[in-house]
Amino acid sequence: MKIAVIIVRVLLAAMYLFASVSYFLNMMPKAPEMTAAQTSFMTGIMASVYLFPLIKITELICGVMLLIGRTAPLASIIIFPVTLNIFLYGVFLGQPKDIPMGAVMLLVNLFLLYAYRAKYLPIVSK
Repeated sequence: MKIAVIIVRVLLAAMYLFASVSYFLNMMPKAPEMTAAQTSFMTGIMASVYLFPLIKITELICGVMLLIGRTAPLASIIIFPVTLNIFLYGVFLGQPKDIPMGAVMLLVNLFLLYAYRAKYLPIVSK
């Protein structure tokens, strides 16, 4: 189980680091043709000038925290809303081909949350 957690943690960190670094270095590929709902959603995200960079900074910081290992339980909690939104975007606004990647990321994050559940008990215990 310990080796599986390390492998999963490093893979999730690599996904987030790749996404955030490529955004900040302007290496993102041209976005494919979007539906009206996707265009409306992305227009709203980009209109609030701070939100997309904030998401990418969060991905970068959590990717580094996941790689460090000692801070992985905290990174799993912080990055979970971003992962959930990636999955829900694929389900409700994306194409059917967008769902598997978001689902894998969500399952990996849920696996890490389960693996680190003992670390979270002091948060909810009295």
